[in-house]
Amino acid sequence: MLGPAVLYLVATPIGNLEDVSLRALEILRTVDFVASEDTRHTAKLLARHQIKARQMPFHEHNESRVVGKIVTLLHEGRDIALVSDAGTPGIADPGFSLVRRCHEEGLAVTMIPGPAAFVMAVVLSGLPLHAFTFRGFPPRKSGKRKRFLAVDVASPHTLVFYESPYRVKQLVEDALEVYGDRRAALCNDLTKKFEAVHRGTLSELARRLEEEGARGEYVLVIEGTGGGAGERDDDDPPEPLGPPR
Repeated sequence: MLGPAVLYLVATPIGNLEDVSLRALEILRTVDFVASEDTRHTAKLLARHQIKARQMPFHEHNESRVVGKIVTLLHEGRDIALVSDAGTPGIADPGFSLVRRCHEEGLAVTMIPGPAAFVMAVVLSGLPLHAFTFRGFPPRKSGKRKRFLAVDVASPHTLVFYESPYRVKQLVEDALEVYGDRRAALCNDLTKKFEAVHRGTLSELARRLEEEGARGEYVLVIEGTGGGAGERDDDDPPEPLGPPR
């Protein structure tokens, strides 16, 4: 049926397929199309929850072309759900350009909130939470990666990075060179069977990776300058929150 349509940004599990909201499942059941970063990956989630849906691929290699197709479908009154391989669409994954285009064309966009690996990692790290900076995936080459890291060398905020098993050792070693031997946490395969959170200094984490190797997906959390700098002063309590709006 034609009429006002909605683009739903649907957060999906970062590992354990049970970590999905009832609302997310209902949206995936009822939309006209599911735009997926990897249709094969999304098919596993849909099958696990007995959902039949029409999928279309939407990833970094076809994003510029498929944005127009999705916008056309929305204008025709077709509801679309956008999902990434894991977590929240648009965070270190495709989605930003589609959301911006929808806003430009006056199309409705909303979100079904849910998992995000960097949130879980920073909470489990034991490092200051009041202020942190999410930096996503660093560049692949060491020189560019070091310059990328150096942007935040004086930041008091806790820093959060994503990395693959193929480059996480190099990331930790470059971070040690750029930041010095700060406290850090290396979170691996969050919510999965072999979930692990290793806490220590960057040099200790580098040695662990050297000895044990790397498998799975990683989130690296590093303290800012001054350790607890950036935390709220206990003598300056936060303003009371009003009712939600």
